[in-house]
Amino acid sequence: MNENNLQIKDLADEDKPREKLLKYGASYLSDAELLAIIISSGTKGNSAIQLAQKLLAYYNNDLNKIAIQHPLNLQSTQKGLGLVKSIHIIAALELAKRRYIKEKNEIPSSFNNAETAATYFMRYLSDKIQEEFWMVALNKANLPIDFFQIGKGNYDQAIVEIREICKFAILNNSTSVIIAHNHPSGNLKPSQEDIHITKRIKEALELFNVKLLDHLILFQNQYYSFADHNLL
Repeated sequence: MNENNLQIKDLADEDKPREKLLKYGASYLSDAELLAIIISSGTKGNSAIQLAQKLLAYYNNDLNKIAIQHPLNLQSTQKGLGLVKSIHIIAALELAKRRYIKEKNEIPSSFNNAETAATYFMRYLSDKIQEEFWMVALNKANLPIDFFQIGKGNYDQAIVEIREICKFAILNNSTSVIIAHNHPSGNLKPSQEDIHITKRIKEALELFNVKLLDHLILFQNQYYSFADHNLL
């Protein structure tokens, strides 16, 4: 039999993804094998594992890149993948992300460093395909009072209303603020506009005796801190 036409049903039981999961546990399986279980069935000429392998190769074996795709994008990458299978993949990866968020991103007792703040903001911004701006209002102990979305752009630029930032800070009697936005491109380096708007926000907040503690740029599980880089 041609190896290129090998189907899962032709594999020995110990090599079939579902049987391997039952025998050894999910952690024993490769990414392709886990995706194959989600895909469930192959097509003429391509087993579910082969479809999974081709999909992973298309996105350089980066599950994060797959997770942020629209199902229609996935469908278009591989003949035979289909819309239903693509929906199943995106749904499974979203569920995995939510499990991670619940484990890692419980509200911290204090936002006293960039890593703590960035980890929490990731629940809002990690997989967004548009730029969004968020802020957290903090009290004197750096405890979070509330979170607000303060801007949303069209893929590459978010519209930030500085007066909204000041309004939320004042209404919540906050003494400090941390702002964050995402870079869907994956480039965490702040642009000149990022630096300029940060300066304007800081100066505006100071008029109301509110301190800007940090500005974070996020992409998936990575972040850039203005404070850590002495840009505040």
